[in-house]
Amino acid sequence: MAAVGVTLVLWASAFVAIRHLAGAFSPGSLSLGRLLVGSGCLAVVAMGRGLPRPTGRQWASIVTIGVLWFGVYNVALNAGEHHVDAGTAVMLIQVSPVLVALLAAIFLHERFTTFLALGLALAFGGVALIATASGGSSGDRSMLGVALCLLAAVVYSVSLVLQKPLVASMPAIHVTWLACTIGAVVCLPFLGQLVDDTRAASASDIWWVVYLGIFPTAIAFTTFAYALRTMSASSLGVTTYLVPPITIVMGWLFLSETPPTMAYVGGVLALVGVAVARRKPRTLADEPPVPA
Repeated sequence: MAAVGVTLVLWASAFVAIRHLAGAFSPGSLSLGRLLVGSGCLAVVAMGRGLPRPTGRQWASIVTIGVLWFGVYNVALNAGEHHVDAGTAVMLIQVSPVLVALLAAIFLHERFTTFLALGLALAFGGVALIATASGGSSGDRSMLGVALCLLAAVVYSVSLVLQKPLVASMPAIHVTWLACTIGAVVCLPFLGQLVDDTRAASASDIWWVVYLGIFPTAIAFTTFAYALRTMSASSLGVTTYLVPPITIVMGWLFLSETPPTMAYVGGVLALVGVAVARRKPRTLADEPPVPA
């Protein structure tokens, strides 16, 4: 359980750190800085398990994941948190499991169940409430932040669907390291901004960028992988529901900001939708669980 706790706190802290750095680093430069540090740290762990040798088809998936998950996702999330608080951002990202289930039903031919349909309706009803609450507080800028966070959730979901068959034939650490490195390459056009932002930033802000690369990226992935070996995937997945409240508390403590009141209602509704969508229909015969 210690590994689970570390993972959740580190993931939650990433949203708060990104929000804190919004005034010091541009979305692109922050993405590049974080990915460069994360790629270097992940390389140490990944190379300890041997040199990866993906096939041509696997490379295609890895490159796509690197561009979407580590490139587009990070830039979109960082840009989104220029306009909305960390708690609102994490509640929007938390609808990803519903999107993953929908995409898996479409592209991986998994079952589209009644629970999934109901979960989709609830989750997007929650998103609508969050968007309405955020738009009412700060106008168009907040609505832009909501849209960017939803874009991040979509590309993250697509990446997870692509990753699912990939990690069945390759170690997850190798997939993550290679994709993270590709994401850093994709963000290289922001190198000039990173240099300028780093020169103007305080030492504290620079260390926060390093923190994002080491802790929520490299260490959190390692602790998550360890937790996955010691408990079921479904049980571990349920614990991720704790990330939004942890993020909200940390945002309140360290940044003195919280989401609009109605956004809490929308966040709860979205989480209920995620929980409903993840339910599996009962069958007449008990079947053994499929290994994660």
